[in-house]
Amino acid sequence: LYDHGSDPQTTHVVGTLGYLAPEHSRTGRATTATDVYAFGAFLLEVVSGRRPIELHSENDDTFLLVEWVFGLWLRGNIMEAKDPNLGSDGYDLEEVEMVLKLGLLCSHSDPRARPSMRQVLQYLRGDMSLPELTPLDLSTGSSMTLGGRDGFSGIAMPYSSSVFNGFTGGSSIADSLLSGGR
Repeated sequence: LYDHGSDPQTTHVVGTLGYLAPEHSRTGRATTATDVYAFGAFLLEVVSGRRPIELHSENDDTFLLVEWVFGLWLRGNIMEAKDPNLGSDGYDLEEVEMVLKLGLLCSHSDPRARPSMRQVLQYLRGDMSLPELTPLDLSTGSSMTLGGRDGFSGIAMPYSSSVFNGFTGGSSIADSLLSGGR
């Protein structure tokens, strides 16, 4: 985790792909926001039972968990991301849905739009309700305008489905999830 008293910089990015925030691969700097991104990927992995990145050699496809969950959320089917092995006994489906949405919020491509870990804990404990997160407009081309209520304002963000192309740190549609502030 990022130590607030230092100025971390690396010349070689090391980490588990799928947990690295897009800006970390560009800047080589670890921050609290890169930690939040990794935690978001972890939340999605736990609830879905899928790895953040899966390479399918038979068709050279790359499965990106954040993009997949984001696509389900856009279509109103976010609960399809729930691991079927979890079953339905003993799990509050509203909490499962909240954790999926929180994972997406933590995985936002803009580090300034990610919640702080303090906020994440407040959401998980139920001390604070997760803001209603609704896409305002999905335009054609290369940008997506998103936003919501409760302090979340609409912004347009570039996206590309080739986020993993050479691991250059480009933004993906899933990384362009929701806007908001700390």
